[in-house]
Amino acid sequence: MNIVLGISGSIAAYKAAELASQLVKAGHEVNVVMTAAATEFITPLTLQTLTRRPVLLGLEDEKSSWKPGHIELADEADLFLVAPASANTLANLANGMAPDSLGSVYLALPRTTPVVLAPAMNGKMWEHPATQRNVAQLTQDGCRFVGPAAGQLACGYEGLGRMAEVADIVAAVQGLKA
Repeated sequence: MNIVLGISGSIAAYKAAELASQLVKAGHEVNVVMTAAATEFITPLTLQTLTRRPVLLGLEDEKSSWKPGHIELADEADLFLVAPASANTLANLANGMAPDSLGSVYLALPRTTPVVLAPAMNGKMWEHPATQRNVAQLTQDGCRFVGPAAGQLACGYEGLGRMAEVADIVAAVQGLKA
């Protein structure tokens, strides 16, 4: 399966390295798209090395070719997976906004491409009515969610908002093939 793995700005972005590695080991081709905020938590080089594929950071990366890379990634994707999916990214996707490559790939996906989102954020942010409206809209649009999980959060709080465990996300991806 050809998976586009979107990584947004969250401390949970470090888990994307293990996720990408596990997906590659399972035989998937993984193409990573990162938001600028994600690069504050994990380097593109790490993900490029693990996937053995270039990492798309911004639309300006596409200047070396006449063909828009975000369109090509969307056309070839068998699955669009965002892990971690920050509150900001959920809002952008729910409202059809494409301020970055991740949003651009999402909007260019064929309607039949499955979308899986693994949220990660502070519990208050997750429970906020605006976030819940965005989740409801994305669910209505056909997106599937894995998590968030409950536990110790990076901010020091305890509660719902942790990104689902890598094994749970991989299982959800494998379940799509069944």
